[in-house]
Order: sequence, then structure tokens, then C-alpha cells
Amino acid sequence: MQVHTDHEHTHGEGCGHTAVRHDGHTDYLHDGHLHHQKEDGTIEEHVLPVTDANPAEHNAHDAEHPETHEHGPGCGHEPVPHGDHTDYLVDGHLHHPHEGHCDDHGPVEVVG
Repeated sequence: MQVHTDHEHTHGEGCGHTAVRHDGHTDYLHDGHLHHQKEDGTIEEHVLPVTDANPAEHNAHDAEHPETHEHGPGCGHEPVPHGDHTDYLVDGHLHHPHEGHCDDHGPVEVVG
């Protein structure tokens, strides 16, 4: 796990970053990373684990966006580290671009 000791931004309620809950705590989406703010000021880089609720396998679904929308840098959806890849947060779900469509990698609890 990567740790930042000199992170200039303090994550918390109202910090401007999307807060998500996993593994019993809150992390913050920040520039494609999932930051966990420790009480001592350090930031741990977290990754949403691959689980039954958040699988990584192919499972095409009816997306909540236009069929022509392609997820990637600058697409308008926040990138979320998930397992060994990057998904995109769309209406509380992880979307993963795959061969011209989106796979649904499960729900994420957005808390702020």
C-alpha cells in the first residue's frame, strides 16, 4: 500500500471530493486515486477489492448513459481503482469499458 506523508489536502466532510464507503471506512476519490485520510495526517492509497458484490468479470449491462459514451480519461465520470484496473463511477455503480460496451462491476456506497 502506498502512503503519502506530504499530501497538501486534508480529506474529510466537505473537502470537495466524492466520499465512498468500503471495508467499514470512508475513502475519497482524488485524481483517479482512492485516498484514506488517517488521523495522523497521512494518506493511504486504497483500491476497491474484487468481491462478489463488485466482480471484475465481463457482464454487459444496459448502461445509464448513451450507448455511444466511452469511459476513459476526461469522460466526465470519476475514475475508481478496482482490483487491478480502473472503473468509472456512474450513478453509484462501477462501470468498466469493455469491447465497445460497459460492464457493471457493482454498486459503490457514495456518502457525500
